[in-house]
Amino acid sequence: MQELSLPVTLAVLGAAVLHAGWNALLKGSSDKQLDTVAISVGAGMVGLAVAAWLPLPARESWPWLAASACVHILYFLFLAGAYRWGELSYAYPIMRGGGPVIVALAGAAAFGEILPPWPTLGIALVCAGIVAFASGKADRRATLFALANACVIGAYTLIDAKGARLSGAPVAYTMWFFVANALLIYAYAGLRRGAEVPRYLARNWKRLFIGAVLTTSSYGVALWAMTRAPVALVAVLRETSVLFAALFGALFLGEKLTRRRLFATGAVLAGLAVLRL
Repeated sequence: MQELSLPVTLAVLGAAVLHAGWNALLKGSSDKQLDTVAISVGAGMVGLAVAAWLPLPARESWPWLAASACVHILYFLFLAGAYRWGELSYAYPIMRGGGPVIVALAGAAAFGEILPPWPTLGIALVCAGIVAFASGKADRRATLFALANACVIGAYTLIDAKGARLSGAPVAYTMWFFVANALLIYAYAGLRRGAEVPRYLARNWKRLFIGAVLTTSSYGVALWAMTRAPVALVAVLRETSVLFAALFGALFLGEKLTRRRLFATGAVLAGLAVLRL
């Protein structure tokens, strides 16, 4: 299991588009904290509806599922903070680029996946391009939130890859993760913002639904791919979402696609070409 097949590659690229889409939706929100709750709750509803028709994941995967739901509380907190203080095309590459570096370094120890030289070079090129996306002046708070979230992303990627493999049913594992995550996020938000939470969800049910479909589809495909290919390769390929985030930022959020970021795009594409060798 040392290669990325064409179907897996295309599926993960599609997941990258969906992931960039829901992040753009969040960045454009007037209340990013409550929008993270809305997206999580919507994803939980979708997850429960699908999980009801699927067999339960193996018991061995349940502790990993619970751990992932807990870690994701930090993910959404840091995500809201990064988008409060920084542009999508700045914060997103730092968050998504840092995660694969951590996964690539830890993957050999966690899964015994020693990557050959060409994939290693591809990872280096992709990560270099992603980091270059984030170059330039920005609010220090955006940088700190984004760097912290990169660590969280690396952690939950490894947790979920292990859990999905132990589950024997990666789709069911994903759906139950969304259910557990929604319960934890809603409880946490309720403690902090009280009755404001259900009122916001009721007013913004369309955003809830759209965000839910985008995030569940994106993450479900990524976890499925991690059962078919090396975790490090899937994680890096998924982070090509930075290309789509930059495009969405320019088209819908009025952000600038600078020359430096265009060069960074070339580095990412070169890395993808090497990954396919």
